[in-house]
Amino acid sequence: MMDMVPVMSYYPIYINLCFFLVLFTLLHTRILEINDDKNLVFVNVSGYILLVALIIYIGQRPIHGVFGDMVNYIVTFRNYQLGGEIPEVNDYGWHIFMRTLAQVVTPYTFFTICAFIYIYPLYKISKTLFRQYWYYAFVLFIVSFSFWTYGVNGVRNGAATSIFLWGLCYHKNKFVLTLFFLWAILFHKTLFLPIFAFIVTCFYNNPKVYFKGWLACIPISLVLGSVFISIFSNLGFGSDERLSGYLTSQAEAGTFASTGFRWDFLFYSSFPIFAGWYFIFKRGFKDSFYYQLFNTYLICNGFWVLVIRANFSNRFAYLSWFMMALLIIYPFLKQKFFKDHHFMIGKVMVAYFGFTYFMYYLYWG
Repeated sequence: MMDMVPVMSYYPIYINLCFFLVLFTLLHTRILEINDDKNLVFVNVSGYILLVALIIYIGQRPIHGVFGDMVNYIVTFRNYQLGGEIPEVNDYGWHIFMRTLAQVVTPYTFFTICAFIYIYPLYKISKTLFRQYWYYAFVLFIVSFSFWTYGVNGVRNGAATSIFLWGLCYHKNKFVLTLFFLWAILFHKTLFLPIFAFIVTCFYNNPKVYFKGWLACIPISLVLGSVFISIFSNLGFGSDERLSGYLTSQAEAGTFASTGFRWDFLFYSSFPIFAGWYFIFKRGFKDSFYYQLFNTYLICNGFWVLVIRANFSNRFAYLSWFMMALLIIYPFLKQKFFKDHHFMIGKVMVAYFGFTYFMYYLYWG
């Protein structure tokens, strides 16, 4: 338990350490080539220290209401410690996981295991795809706007999306990929959407068509948004009362949920779409797996655009946002596009993190 860190300072300490980390990385991108031995030592040593420290920092956080749903998780966990049975729930796999651990570990160990499941896959997919340059992708993941929220508040959702990413490490092994996808759905059934989207891209993978479809979702949502909210709340997502409530209930004061067409979050969602458009259509980047990631994002984000007026629509936005960092950094680490390519990576990292920093200190403040 991280008693030495005041609970109200937990996130400010994290985001400001990220600030210095990103700036220090920018300095390295300015003075060293990406394949320079000194740079490779820096990014790998720093990356592994960051990986371990972040799992401990998030996993050993105090049990406190400032971390949102953490209190609800601990109530359920302690009930299972006392021998409570699993109630009738939709995400049965998560409750089996929680009840099993409740018999053998403390609450802090449980949350540390959850932190591992959430953070390790971000390292794993970065390492799998980018090898010695994995640090850049991993840092972009952890400075994402939604990273902290789904590490300390929406723990189950965050874990499920990371398991999805973990599965993508084995996209050439369909059997292993399927096992990870099933695991993700058992933890949080909303993962059916990105899994369904990814499967669709296995059969049709033309980014131009999906891009046009995403663009079409914007005027359709402006005109018929309430219709789609009603449709989706009465289909698969509506079969879960909690998820249906995200679409139809009134937002509570002080929550991260606002009504109306969220142009600000649509702008944020467009970051990886712009990156994909630029590299695929303007620079001729050819990579079938990147096409799949890009198209999966477009499908999932297009769904969110259709229900963007719904209260708590950010819960659905995260079903695409968790892939954002990967889509932005992928082309940079696969092909050289710019004269001072390494420095451009550093500037992209600063710009991407700048949104997170701005939202915390200026927008939400």
